[in-house]
Amino acid sequence: QVHLAESGGGSVQAGGSLRLSCEHSGFYSGGYCMGWFRQAPGKEREGVATIYTGDGIAYLADSVKGRFTISQDNAKNKLFLQMTSLKPDDTAMYYCAADRRGLSYYCGYFDEADFGYWGQGTQVTVSS
Repeated sequence: QVHLAESGGGSVQAGGSLRLSCEHSGFYSGGYCMGWFRQAPGKEREGVATIYTGDGIAYLADSVKGRFTISQDNAKNKLFLQMTSLKPDDTAMYYCAADRRGLSYYCGYFDEADFGYWGQGTQVTVSS
């Protein structure tokens, strides 16, 4: 059974940093597409960063390139999102997402329809 649990959200001032964690279970050997999406009030959910766990190839949305990094610790079944130089526009609920089909080609498309499993979300608030 798949389970995703995010942690690490909080409130920071602009320019600050946060590290989000997603502890996951139900994924076995092989590669999977996992990542982070976010949804700000009144806006649609958007992809932020994804990674194919089999080869570690990562994809970042243009809005976060150079500021955010996605990484994984397969031994601990964790996915991370390191966020630096945070801006008020980064304020959103951040969701961990994953898919068990074991394919990589869609991983960089940031299409939430490709992800069948979601966490509950963790709130990130950036004040100016």
